[in-house]
Amino acid sequence: MQFKINGRLRQFDGDPNMSLLQYLREVDGILSPKDGCSPQAACGACTVELNGRAVLSCVIPMEKVADGEVITLEGIGEEKRRVFAHAFVAKGGVQCGFCIPGFVMQAKVLLDHHPAPTRDKVEKAVTPNLCRCTGYKKIIDAILYAAEALREGWDIPRPEPVGGIGTNQPKYEADKLVLGERPFVADLTFDGMVYGALKFSDHPRARVLAIDTSEAEKLPGVLRVFTAEDIPGERFIGLIVNDWPLMVAAGEETRYVGDVLAGVVAESEDVARRAVERIRIEYEVLPPVTDPHEALKPESPRVHEKGNLLSETIIKRGPVDELLQRSAHVVHGVYRTQMIEHAYLEPECSIARPVDAGVEVYSQGQGVYEDQRQIARVLGTDLERVRVVLVPNGGGFGGKEDLSIQGHAALFAHLLQRPVKITLTRDESIRMHPKRHPLWMEYTVGCDENGRLTALKARIIGDTGAYASVGAKVLERAAGHATGAYHIPAVDIESRAVYTNNIPCGAMRGFGVNQVTFAIESCIDELCEKGGFDRWQFRYDNALTDGGMTATGQIIRGGCGLRETLLAVKEAFQNARYAGIACGIKNTGIGNGMPDEGTVKIEIAAPDRVIVHHGWTEMGQGVHTMAVQFLSHATGIDPQKIEVRVDTAAKAPAGMTTASRATSIIGNAIFEAAQALKRDLETQPLAALVGRVYEGQWRCDWTTKPEAEVEEVITHYSYSYATQVAILNDEGVVEKVIAAHDAGKIINPLLFEGQIEGSVHMGLGYALREELVMENGRPKSTRLRKMGVLRAKEMPEVEVIGVEVPDPHGPAGAKGVGEIGLVPTAAAVANAFYQYDGVRRYSLPLQTGWRKAVRKKELAEVATG
Repeated sequence: MQFKINGRLRQFDGDPNMSLLQYLREVDGILSPKDGCSPQAACGACTVELNGRAVLSCVIPMEKVADGEVITLEGIGEEKRRVFAHAFVAKGGVQCGFCIPGFVMQAKVLLDHHPAPTRDKVEKAVTPNLCRCTGYKKIIDAILYAAEALREGWDIPRPEPVGGIGTNQPKYEADKLVLGERPFVADLTFDGMVYGALKFSDHPRARVLAIDTSEAEKLPGVLRVFTAEDIPGERFIGLIVNDWPLMVAAGEETRYVGDVLAGVVAESEDVARRAVERIRIEYEVLPPVTDPHEALKPESPRVHEKGNLLSETIIKRGPVDELLQRSAHVVHGVYRTQMIEHAYLEPECSIARPVDAGVEVYSQGQGVYEDQRQIARVLGTDLERVRVVLVPNGGGFGGKEDLSIQGHAALFAHLLQRPVKITLTRDESIRMHPKRHPLWMEYTVGCDENGRLTALKARIIGDTGAYASVGAKVLERAAGHATGAYHIPAVDIESRAVYTNNIPCGAMRGFGVNQVTFAIESCIDELCEKGGFDRWQFRYDNALTDGGMTATGQIIRGGCGLRETLLAVKEAFQNARYAGIACGIKNTGIGNGMPDEGTVKIEIAAPDRVIVHHGWTEMGQGVHTMAVQFLSHATGIDPQKIEVRVDTAAKAPAGMTTASRATSIIGNAIFEAAQALKRDLETQPLAALVGRVYEGQWRCDWTTKPEAEVEEVITHYSYSYATQVAILNDEGVVEKVIAAHDAGKIINPLLFEGQIEGSVHMGLGYALREELVMENGRPKSTRLRKMGVLRAKEMPEVEVIGVEVPDPHGPAGAKGVGEIGLVPTAAAVANAFYQYDGVRRYSLPLQTGWRKAVRKKELAEVATG
């Protein structure tokens, strides 16, 4: 068959069932279409134009391309490429960027047919495309901006970096991301590269009696089959507890359906996957442990030898029972939240290649130095022999903290002495990586006759799944935020993380805090109803202020802007007919007695090139952009001369990119390094400093452990604060969310807004319909479409209000904003529904009422044309 791609004639005599996406990426080397879910056709990242229509290339067989014309981003013409790139950068329509080329192609086809679309028309046109970062608002803004420029025939100027803080600095490498030119791991290739695939457990709990790889080894093109016996170092790894085997050995029990039993490396990914299907496993199938309450019973089978209780956090202060008895009003409820899939658009991929006596790994993980440590452990080698290079990823949200396939790729490359690429399909990704913890929360809260909170009792159980991941820390964080954003004099909190045979649960944006916020904010509304208190005033009166106390007993010593966020939404809340309100607090930094630290190195590489080396992962949140802005602000160096790299070879370590801490730590470290650089620049030009490296570090080592006997409890070095209002229309549909957030100091207003809008989108999905349903230890579905992520046309209006109350420890007063954006959202939505229909919701998602309301709206739209 023959066809055209970007105006060039192509001949193809291969498999007619090969997808167009596979042909474009693997045969023609066109990489702007991304593979986010192939062949599920759920995410839109693979969108291209075929015969004048936007299509999802992952489900278009090559036989349907015959005699057709395919256009990708590479072929839309320089004018359109420039206009779209500049529009998306100017409007802040790109964060991680993995999905954006697909949006641009949808927009290109739309504008070809409708040069002046309405906002509603654009939202409907991009329905096939998912974005997990932005909340869509700025994507739609960018498309409308591009449409106006193309229609009127004027150019959109390239947004130029201006430096400093408090400015809309263009996101680092954003123009390349829009056009699909900045590579992700899956876009990389190396000479002699071969491909790996993994054999996963068929059962959540089973004893592996035998692993037969003989038929797989016979398949032509297979280079080697690996099992647990091939691991030269330690087989068990983990971020905190080394309880997760890289591969399960014969004679051992599997603990979940994502356990890896074997791996195949072959000349092609297709051969590797076909070989995996030939591996035969003999099992003794055992009943899985799936209920954390049952798992805690003495008679329950043990998921791990030490038992099923991973951790327990206990916080007790004050005579809680006595105060509750004396309280004028007391409410009690049992609240449940669901397991959630992160749904980042870029599935897991890693490439490893042998270098000298070691291995070089290209990782999308959320902590390259942690990857380095665990990989060295698996290989049984020194850290210096493992180099990990960060390739900024296509979304993480906590789901890429744990080592997934980087260890397998490194092992296979090390043993074969060849470059190895391993890529997970979307189904495999959902099956393997950790999720958001579902929590069971029993709450009792009291207040006096004046509406002042008196005491709280909470019992929290979290299903942490098969392995520890960071489950102990998530349940510790839930306990530490159990009182929400309020001062409550006495508390009795017990929070437990429990092993089961479900998919592991680990870090996800909010880290246990959104769950307990749903519970405490529901209780606050119930207390207001019982006592006849005004919902806004009750929150204002009990809100944390400087001098107030968190759940752990920490006294806030400065920078608390919660009341300012309440004031920012007061009028809109009180004027709305059906409105829910919720406040939020979220730690910055891991704290709890663990150090928060990071190092930067500023290398003067050339008169026009300054490289910032650091250890944090860029995953759309803008940490690279923050690095540029902080350095430019501190030294006056032209931001266009600044380059950012993350590579363990630079020895600029940082911990995991988690706990909303990257901005504050990198900013403080850069400010320290910049002091000497600035002094030198006062007497010498930049050119005279070529070859010099300036190092800076910031370390917080003064937080206290939860169980420690100390004079003053300091759980975290910083917190951020928020109030959100969810407003329903007369049909019970969320029509607007107002999000007022105290960021301390807003470093980049455009990126700040984008972070909050994206967080609200995730929070709305969490509130309304997102859920990964487990049945007997297995996910009911591994289809991305079934995860419930909201599409553009389903998003309400989001108004972001920035509040700035400087933090004592933040660079220029900045606080973390990456997670706080969704902490109050689900609670605000649940409280809004109660105002609408008088029904208190005790579990998430609130899907039944939402679906009915949306269906009613859809029928109304059909009736009116």
